[in-house]
Amino acid sequence: MHIPSYLMKSGGFMSRYIFKRLIISLLTVWILVTAVFLLIRVLPGDPFTSEKMTPEIKANMMKYYGFDRPLYEQYGKYIMNLLKGDLGNSLKYHNMRVNDIIAQTFPYSADLGIRALLFALIAGLCLGINAALKMGKFWDYFCITLAIIGVSVPDFILGSLLQYVFALQLKWFPVARWLGFKYTILPVFGLSLYTVALITRLIRVSMLDVINQDYITTAEAKGLSTFQIIWRHQIRNAILPIVTVMGPITAAVLTGTFVIEMIFAVPGMGKFYVQGIHDLDYSLILGMTVFYGVFLVAANFIVDIIYGFVDPRIRITGK
Repeated sequence: MHIPSYLMKSGGFMSRYIFKRLIISLLTVWILVTAVFLLIRVLPGDPFTSEKMTPEIKANMMKYYGFDRPLYEQYGKYIMNLLKGDLGNSLKYHNMRVNDIIAQTFPYSADLGIRALLFALIAGLCLGINAALKMGKFWDYFCITLAIIGVSVPDFILGSLLQYVFALQLKWFPVARWLGFKYTILPVFGLSLYTVALITRLIRVSMLDVINQDYITTAEAKGLSTFQIIWRHQIRNAILPIVTVMGPITAAVLTGTFVIEMIFAVPGMGKFYVQGIHDLDYSLILGMTVFYGVFLVAANFIVDIIYGFVDPRIRITGK
C-alpha cells in the first residue's frame, strides 16, 4: 500500500514535536525538584526545633534522617529515591510515608477538583458563548461583571462568604465537611468560580473573533441556518484556544484546592500540605510539591500532544 509522502513527512514532524515536548517536560520536572529542594533547605528553622527536644536528641534525629550530610549527598539520595517512586517518610507524621499520605488524601482532592472543573467548563462555555452572541446587551454585561468578580475575589474570602450566606444565614447547605452530594456544592462553586470567569472571558473573546471571520459571512451567504453557523463554524473554531489552556486550567483546579479544603474541612491534601509547611516537614512539602508539579507538567504535555493532532499547522511544522 502506497503512503503519500506528505503523510510520512507529517508523521515525522509530529514525532519530533512529541519528543521535544517530552524532553522539555522532563527538564521542567528536574528544575522544579531541584529548586524546591534547595528553597526548603534555606527556610529558617528545622523540622526538629522544639522546646522539649534536647540538643542530643536533635543531633540524633538529624543523623537518622541524613540531614547532617552535605547538601549534595542529600540531593543525590533524594533524586535516586524519586526515580524509584519513593517520596520519603514524613518527619512529623511518624511511621507514615509521603506516598501513603498522598494515596489516602488525593482521591478527595481529585474528586473536588474534577467536580469543579466540569462545572467550570459547562458554565464557562455557556456564559461565554451567550455573552458573545448577545454582545452589548444585558447578558453580555452580566457575564463580564461575573468574570471580573470571579478573578478578583480570593478563595478564602469567597469560601467564607458562601458559608456565611448559604450555610449560616439561609441554611440551604451544610457549613463544612465532605459527607455527601449536598456537602460538595459550596466547595465546588467556591473552587470553580475563578475558572468559570477565566473560561467565560476566553470563549467570549474567541467567539467574537470567529464571528467576524470571512468564512462566517460565506456560510451565511450559502443560506445555512443560524444553528448550523453557530455550532459548526463559530463554536467549533472558538473552542480551539480553550484546548491550549486546558492543561494549566486542569492542573490549577486540581492543585488549587488547598484553601477551599481548609475552609470546608475536606479531607484532602490541603490539610497535610499546610500543616507540613507549618511544621517544616521537608519530606512532605517536597513530596506533595513534586507530585503536583509532575501532575501539572503531565497535563500540559498531554494537551500539547492533543493540540498537535487538532491543529494541522503543528503537524506540518512540528513546532
